[in-house]
Amino acid sequence: MPLYMDIHFVEDVSLENARNAHIKDLAVQKKYGVTYHQYWFNEKAGTVYCLMEGPDRESCEATHREASGIIACQIVEVEGGIYDLFMGKIHNLGHGLVRHEDGRIDTGYRYILTLDITAKTMNSGSIDFNQLILPLVPKRIALQMIEDFGGNVVKTGGFHHIVAVFGSPEKVLRSAHEIQKELLKYSKEDINDQILFNMGISLGQPLTEKEGFFVKAIQMSQRLCLIAGDKEIMTSRLFEELCEIDEAVKKNTGLRSVKPSDQSFLENLLDITESRFSDYTFGVDGLSREIGISRPQLYRKISALTGRSPVSFIRDIRLQKALPLLKENKYNISEIALEVGYNNASYFSKCFQEKYGVNPSRIAV
Repeated sequence: MPLYMDIHFVEDVSLENARNAHIKDLAVQKKYGVTYHQYWFNEKAGTVYCLMEGPDRESCEATHREASGIIACQIVEVEGGIYDLFMGKIHNLGHGLVRHEDGRIDTGYRYILTLDITAKTMNSGSIDFNQLILPLVPKRIALQMIEDFGGNVVKTGGFHHIVAVFGSPEKVLRSAHEIQKELLKYSKEDINDQILFNMGISLGQPLTEKEGFFVKAIQMSQRLCLIAGDKEIMTSRLFEELCEIDEAVKKNTGLRSVKPSDQSFLENLLDITESRFSDYTFGVDGLSREIGISRPQLYRKISALTGRSPVSFIRDIRLQKALPLLKENKYNISEIALEVGYNNASYFSKCFQEKYGVNPSRIAV
């Protein structure tokens, strides 16, 4: 039967109340052909998640409704393999409550690392695309560091990202730091290619009121990666607080976090930029109008967040969007340029070469 997970937003709920609600579900589940397996309790966030098998969503909802009158805020079907990557295959259960191996209650939080690796090549000959977008040796290094610290690589559509999930903030931070150290060493050893990389770390729970299974957490990790500077690790402030990161650790790892006051601005900035990047008329003036602040204010905010000017920030997003189009090998340079917001193919090629060290027409695919 399909696997489902739901989310409940609760106020002042106790662990005992959550346990009793689960027991009530077990008492009536057979009537609806449902099997309730386990639940996660996060008192601080005010959330409870339930995992169940059933013939359909309606049967799962009906079980809750009859058992305790509780209606889930959202229920989604979860593919078993994806579930295992995020939540793990082996659980320490006590009457359905999920705990970590050391006995601590599993709150459902998972920690998402997004890593971008590209190369600015000095090779003037024909370039293998895979070496440009995700250099083989640095990729192997990163994957090994992820495995060493208990991370699972998540398969996503963004092939120029590595996205991995971890069960603790300490492990994801240590993994990111080791990746950073190893790639810095690799960059110094290779005189022909400069390895460019940046990372974003987010945390999230399985569902939100609107988004599906870890969709919001992955999106935030990718966005933090996008605004991170070269060789930098970018996190949310909530992650920093949970991990209790001190100033010495931040300095040693090149770690930077988004202030709570900037979180809303960041999400609005990327919502607008990612929806308009293909419009060649869209630029700093348009972004300033849509985001609702003056051009000087926009410059200060984006520079503080990303270390780049608004012009450079928009350009980098467009060039990143061009990479998968080049990989597909379905379009010519002029078509790709238009698709990512350049109405001049020559100027697009110039910008691409400045960033990656090679003309896009010379990439062998």
